[in-house]
Amino acid sequence: MSDRLAVIPQYLLPKQALTALAGKFAGAEAGSLTTAFIRWFVGRYGVNMSEAANPDIASYKRFNDFFTRPLREGARPLAEADYLCPVDGAISQFGAIERDQIFQAKGHSYSTTALVGGDRDLAAKFENGSFATLYLSPRDYHRIHMPCDGRLTRMIYVPGALFSVNPTTARGVPGLFARNERVVCVFETAAGPFVLTLVGATIVGSMATVWHGVVNPPRPGVLREWRYDDQNIVLKKGEEMGRFLLGSTVVMLFPKNVLNFNPDWAPARPLRMGEAMGSTGI
Repeated sequence: MSDRLAVIPQYLLPKQALTALAGKFAGAEAGSLTTAFIRWFVGRYGVNMSEAANPDIASYKRFNDFFTRPLREGARPLAEADYLCPVDGAISQFGAIERDQIFQAKGHSYSTTALVGGDRDLAAKFENGSFATLYLSPRDYHRIHMPCDGRLTRMIYVPGALFSVNPTTARGVPGLFARNERVVCVFETAAGPFVLTLVGATIVGSMATVWHGVVNPPRPGVLREWRYDDQNIVLKKGEEMGRFLLGSTVVMLFPKNVLNFNPDWAPARPLRMGEAMGSTGI
C-alpha cells in the first residue's frame, strides 16, 4: 500500500475530538486504571524506566506525569559541541534549506514562511540556511532542551490540523509540519537567530514551555503571539525549554553558514538528547 493511501483514514478521523479526549485521560488521576495503562504503555513501546529519575510506575498519579518524567542525573551527558541535539528521538530529515523550501520527504517540501505562521520577515532570516526535523516516538523522553545558548524573543502559536507525524504520514501528507498545530519559539544567539518549533499531532494533548507553561489548550483557532523583547529570558545550552504531553516532532531553523551538521547524522538515525548536533559554520 502506498503512503498516500495509508494516510487516507487520518483525513476522515475526528482528530480534534480524539486529541481532546486523550488529553483529558492523560491529565486524570484514575488510580489503578492509570497505573495499569502506564504498565501496558511501557511494555508495548519498550520504555526504559531505568533512565527515569523515578522508575516506580505505580507512583505516577497521572499519565502526563509519567510521560513527561525527568531523567536521572547523568542519564544524558552533554557533548563538547557548539550545537547539541535537543531531544531523544530519530532524524526525520536535515540539511540545507533550498531558498525557502524545507525538505519533508520524497516529493514533499514546505516553506519556512508557512512553518512560522506566515511571517515572511522572520522566514527570510533563514533563506538558504539549514534545518533539522526530529521525530519523538512514544518510547522516547519527551522534554525538549536547548541546542545552544539563546535569548527568547518571540513565541507564536499557529493553529492547524492534528495529523500523526510518524514517518509514514510524513511521506504521505504534503506540507505536514506546516499544516499541523505548532508552537514556534524564536531565539537570538551569538551567531544570529534560530527557531525551534514544537509540532503537534493526533493525541498530543498539549505542548508547554518553561517560561509560559501549557500553551495549548486552549485551542482558539487563531494565531497568537507573545513578544519578550522587554524581558531577559535566557536559556543555556542543554537546559530544558519545553515538553510534549504525548509525543511529536521538533523542527529547527538556522541561518546560512551558521551550522555544520555532525557528519555521523543520517535520516532515521536514532538520537539522544545532549549528543553533538554540529559545529558553528562561522
